[in-house]
Amino acid sequence: MGEIGLLGATLEGYGCAGASSVAYGLIAREVERVDSGYRSAMSVQSSLVMFPIYKFGTPEVKDKFLPKLASGEIVGCFGLTEPNHGSDPSGMETKAKKVDGGYQLNGAKTWITNSPIADVFVVWAKLDGEIRGFVLEKGMKGLSAPKIEGKFSLRASVTGSIVMEDVFVPEAHLFPEVKGLKGPFHCLSNARYGISWGALGAAEFCLAQARQYTMDRKQFGVPLARNQIVQLKMADMLTEISVGLQACLQVGRLKDEGKCATDMISMVKRNSCGKALNIARTARDMLGGNGISDEYHIIRHVMNLEAVNTYEGTHDIHALILGRGITGLPAFKAID
Repeated sequence: MGEIGLLGATLEGYGCAGASSVAYGLIAREVERVDSGYRSAMSVQSSLVMFPIYKFGTPEVKDKFLPKLASGEIVGCFGLTEPNHGSDPSGMETKAKKVDGGYQLNGAKTWITNSPIADVFVVWAKLDGEIRGFVLEKGMKGLSAPKIEGKFSLRASVTGSIVMEDVFVPEAHLFPEVKGLKGPFHCLSNARYGISWGALGAAEFCLAQARQYTMDRKQFGVPLARNQIVQLKMADMLTEISVGLQACLQVGRLKDEGKCATDMISMVKRNSCGKALNIARTARDMLGGNGISDEYHIIRHVMNLEAVNTYEGTHDIHALILGRGITGLPAFKAID
């Protein structure tokens, strides 16, 4: 990915391509057409590691990490989710304490893409009660990243935890300006935008596979694709994909113009993931028993999209974000 310029594609300098948001979306769509796990690895490296370092990092940290992250020479991960705090990151328990020459971090993160193979860790922790971002390196004393085993989804992407026990982080590895949840949420908006394109790429694969299968498979003397109900399903699938891509394209154009509201990204992330999952399930059904075979790959996309529909803001959480935008009333805020 690094060799062909796919990592940190929208960033300028440091060996990055300087591409548009629309171009980044098209990249995500094509990568996820192959597998959501590949796109996850790319999204994390680009939107959740390179972007915050580029946007918030000190010059020392930018120069040290960005060129190697862009080339793929080193791998990064993003630590926000914790064992007790998923949809509510404001409750995070990971703590940072000021010490001579830097900071000491203690805590744990979980469901972290790339963490077991990561060289660089962008970690969010509370410093004096305020959420701050830190850049950690593999090999720091007290830092470990055990792999999460037993996944039935995103099996092409390695996932793990981050465990920090009195990890010393130098002063220059703190993001000096950004404070609160706006830091990690700014990163997540970029990643969610890429997901909105990527999920539809997976859906396009499933539609193409279902079409080919039903054209080739004959029952009662005719191809399955000649049946009205099969054509109806494919017409619905193509419509949802096409309308979804138009929405992603418009949001990408607005993003490039600096006119994109975060609620727009929640809308397309939620729409694309939910619709793609339904399309993949329908395609699986159209293949009958063969739909669960790895020979046709659709069941792999179904399992992947189950995770994609959940991570970086669940389907329901994005509905609540949109509900807050509609009513002005935050349903996920604790009642005093």
